[in-house]
Amino acid sequence: MAVTHGGNIFEAARELNCDWRDILDFSASINPLGPSPAVRDAITGAIDQIVHYPDPYACRLQTALAEEWNVDPERILLGNGATELIHFLARTWRVRTTLITPVFSEFHRAYPAAPQNEWPEDGLVITTNPVNPTGASGCFRTRRGSTLVDESFLEFTNLPTRMHEPNCLVLRSLTKFHALPGLRIGALVGPVDIMRQLRTQREPWQVNVLAEAAALAAIHDKEHQRHTNDYIAFERARLWDALTCLEGVQLHPTNANYYFAALDYPASSLCHYMKMRGVLLRNCDGIPGVPAPQAVRFAIRTRQENDKLLDLWRAFSCD
Repeated sequence: MAVTHGGNIFEAARELNCDWRDILDFSASINPLGPSPAVRDAITGAIDQIVHYPDPYACRLQTALAEEWNVDPERILLGNGATELIHFLARTWRVRTTLITPVFSEFHRAYPAAPQNEWPEDGLVITTNPVNPTGASGCFRTRRGSTLVDESFLEFTNLPTRMHEPNCLVLRSLTKFHALPGLRIGALVGPVDIMRQLRTQREPWQVNVLAEAAALAAIHDKEHQRHTNDYIAFERARLWDALTCLEGVQLHPTNANYYFAALDYPASSLCHYMKMRGVLLRNCDGIPGVPAPQAVRFAIRTRQENDKLLDLWRAFSCD
């Protein structure tokens, strides 16, 4: 399958000949409140460190996350974003792999020959919680083989983590909930024996000093995290009430900070209409396992931004 990503506001700004700040990006599901207020100061405070190599394996952040998640630090492997860790795992841990679709598109590129929608007892099974792009609660089965659960959006939900399940690896993005996608930082959590094996094949310096400083500040700001989840819950309910009234739109219930909407018309038409007006949506056409032939995914953003999305969608529906 062709791999496409959301969040490419710079390319969209070039196409539309506008400033990137004029693009409203609903295609990437990032914390609408932005990073913790402590992040900017943390980055500024780490500037003098850029003349030195970073800690090869970001041990300060590894220790902080171990405390946050109540796991052994040796169980955590940090990376230059979740995507980098996906490809690292695919090229270094050669096991039979099955994808429980839908999954993040990079899994299809990293595991192009993997069969889909099976639950074999052996090998590696990859699944998501919450499901991307539907936001539903992910499926999980205890098995002899290993299971990798992509929990990149879990902090936006009340769903339980699978970090403490036997034979389970968990992928976490530290950039979505904490609004740091431009810094690229992710984590893989798994059994100690597997992590030790992977660490022997790991290239150093995957996490730069600014990303580590920002992540440390973000995970310690509990007030910003609580405010984020309260805000998302309120806007999620408000968007549900507004969009379920639109003709030709079937909104799916979600646990996450995004919605999946099945459409009675081509998703490409809606996406093009929005893009020409500076709003980006994620076209879900062609994604394996998606429960609708025509559908879009869109982030839950600020009230003002969500209102603009609603106004444009209503206008599109009336055309």
